[in-house]
Amino acid sequence: MGTESELGTVGVSRRAVDAAESARANRRWWDADADDYHAEHGDFLGRADFVWGPEGLREEQARLLGPAGSLAGRQILEVGAGSAMCSRWLAGQGARPVALDVSAGMLRHAVAAGAETGTRVPLVQADAQRLPFGAGSFDLAFSAFGAVPFVADSAAVMAEVARVLRPGGRWVFAVSHPIRWAFPDSPGPDGLTATMSYFDRSPYVEFDAAGEATYVEQHRTLGDRVRELVAAGLTLLDLIEPEWPDELEREWGQWSPLRGRLLPGTAIFVTESRRT
Repeated sequence: MGTESELGTVGVSRRAVDAAESARANRRWWDADADDYHAEHGDFLGRADFVWGPEGLREEQARLLGPAGSLAGRQILEVGAGSAMCSRWLAGQGARPVALDVSAGMLRHAVAAGAETGTRVPLVQADAQRLPFGAGSFDLAFSAFGAVPFVADSAAVMAEVARVLRPGGRWVFAVSHPIRWAFPDSPGPDGLTATMSYFDRSPYVEFDAAGEATYVEQHRTLGDRVRELVAAGLTLLDLIEPEWPDELEREWGQWSPLRGRLLPGTAIFVTESRRT
């Protein structure tokens, strides 16, 4: 029995969803899907590893948060941490991470993985649109496919992260590449022909028999993201579009070798706080 069956999902649409319904749906989804998600992707993500996305780009290679050796002692916030494998990797580099997620189901896996690896990091259950930390609490913040695509007000996430960063602190986050929204959500050949408007910001919604959303994912264009960052007082330093490695044959949902060698699947925004 999959998560869709458990939540009673009967259909898919593109429609407006208010903030409350979106938050309710995604908290329920990730609580229900946590076990299946880790059963399917846990070997790829690791227990104390830092992978930015399905292309397999690792922070150990990319160093988007800072050069080797620069993370020791830094206070780092992981937003939408899931089971916090990235935070555990950072702890192994001498950093002082805090892992935040809205889902109790995901954080349950984080507790278990912390016990199994012997690397426990502080865990916080909270909504990324309202971070429960004081201003200037962190040196760095990041998200590897967490929170940002699933909230109704991603501009609020940018503003909140900017608030809790210290002056000059970095905020690095990975999301599905916005261009993917113009294409069917398929890893095969039918996923190579654009069928939807890139400019349609209507959320992707799965719903139950009563019409209530059971899963919601939000779309923003590249321009939308840049405007959110600028409004939050952040400077865009780089935009990484990882290429698909020749040796990687694994499919992950809509990501596949076929699509990955033709279209970008992930966008990683590297930003810095302008506060002084």
